[in-house]
Amino acid sequence: MKHALLVIDAQAELITGNQEEKGVFNQQQLLTNINEVIKKALRDQVLLIFVRDLDVSEGKGKGFQIHEDIYVPDHAKLFNKEATNSFHGTGLKNYLEENQIEHLVIMGCKTEHCIDTAVRTATVNGFDVTLVGDGHSTADNSILDAKQIIDHHNKTLHGHYNVEHFSIVRNADEDLFNPTHDMYR
Repeated sequence: MKHALLVIDAQAELITGNQEEKGVFNQQQLLTNINEVIKKALRDQVLLIFVRDLDVSEGKGKGFQIHEDIYVPDHAKLFNKEATNSFHGTGLKNYLEENQIEHLVIMGCKTEHCIDTAVRTATVNGFDVTLVGDGHSTADNSILDAKQIIDHHNKTLHGHYNVEHFSIVRNADEDLFNPTHDMYR
């Protein structure tokens, strides 16, 4: 089985915030966990993909870039997107299929938007997904605090299935590129 690490919208302004929007919950731990999983991906020679949202910082400048504390290897593939869905209009699905990827490990921002959408879209497009439960984050909203949003999505997306493919949730310190999906089939 071939794997890919998909880091979505781990952009400076999304993580740290700006004058109009708060930064995400537990920023430092998120950055640490993303880097930990990137090291594992490099060790295991896993395809590494970053996705950036063109709406962040109007698609330019330091705020638009991947957060400076995240290690981005030179060989990592980069896609820019205009939609919440990382697969929409980006060529991501074709790239994954060309590289015969069957399993995606997903991390990044924001939980209830781009992360949730990527997990669900991946399963309907033929990929098993491991969502890194302590590797995605968001900010509080008017109804729930960020921790509640993250906990809700970790609970909801663990075991979420679309017939043949589904998602599970594991933490950054686990052996993420040794998927356990078959234990649940």
